[in-house]
Amino acid sequence: MARKDLLKGLMSGEAPAPHAPAPRMTGGAIGAVSRSIADLRTRALVEVPADLIDEAGLPDRLEPEADLEALAESIATHGQQVPVMLRHSPTVEGRYEVVYGRRRIAAMKRLGQPVRAFVRDISDRDLVVAQGQENNARRDLSFIEKALFASAMTGMGYDRKITAEALHIDKTVISRMLSVVETLPEPVIRAIGPAPAAGRDRWLTLARKAEGRDPAAMITAAQGDDSDARFVAVLKSLDPARPPAPPSDDAFRGLLAQGEPLGTIRTSKGRSVIDLPEDFGSWLAENIEQVHRDWTRSRDA
Repeated sequence: MARKDLLKGLMSGEAPAPHAPAPRMTGGAIGAVSRSIADLRTRALVEVPADLIDEAGLPDRLEPEADLEALAESIATHGQQVPVMLRHSPTVEGRYEVVYGRRRIAAMKRLGQPVRAFVRDISDRDLVVAQGQENNARRDLSFIEKALFASAMTGMGYDRKITAEALHIDKTVISRMLSVVETLPEPVIRAIGPAPAAGRDRWLTLARKAEGRDPAAMITAAQGDDSDARFVAVLKSLDPARPPAPPSDDAFRGLLAQGEPLGTIRTSKGRSVIDLPEDFGSWLAENIEQVHRDWTRSRDA
């Protein structure tokens, strides 16, 4: 089975070729029981006690507890509608490891209920690939969470072709994802959070502006009620400081007569605008020539 179709095959009940030797089958009733058990281990939808399920694969959420209570309430009301995928623990008999469905398992643990699951015998490599394919199908996983998952895959030695197939994303997008994670220190990303409203282009812009900047300052700037607000705050903090506004030549003052407010005058760019009560303004307009002559004589004196 092609790796890019791994998740489809697992969900459809088609078990991938096991990476460990298959159990030896014998004839007769014992052989039939062995075959039935082997089939159950690879195909059946079963209920597994939640406390028997351990973590495996790669972290894929920046805020795994977000809205978990609401999910638990929904499952309590409507039941677990979508099965998870598990594999048998390769190290502890009788325990399981999660392939995908971590939030559903966490919700079922809160409820103290068994988890409906497909159980597959798959390798560590195929576990991560299947997890990546399921992550890509989920709309609630943000760009940066997928980018961190892609970075973790490459960090484990998977080449970009395998990573691209796991996430059903072309290698160009993978390269852009990795460039964001390589440029932004992980503590900065975690201080911001998933920022679901910030897509690829905005994260690329943030990474470009963050080059050579102080990570501690960006972490300090990550303030807000939610991760989208924190993203915006960090992005704004990286904008160049605006130069101070040039001093204005505007002047604004009140006009007084015998100590009482009479009006206002605003001077700007060599011109003056006077605001006066209507009756005095009318009188001034009628006597402006005399006022101007008096002003001229005072200048010439």
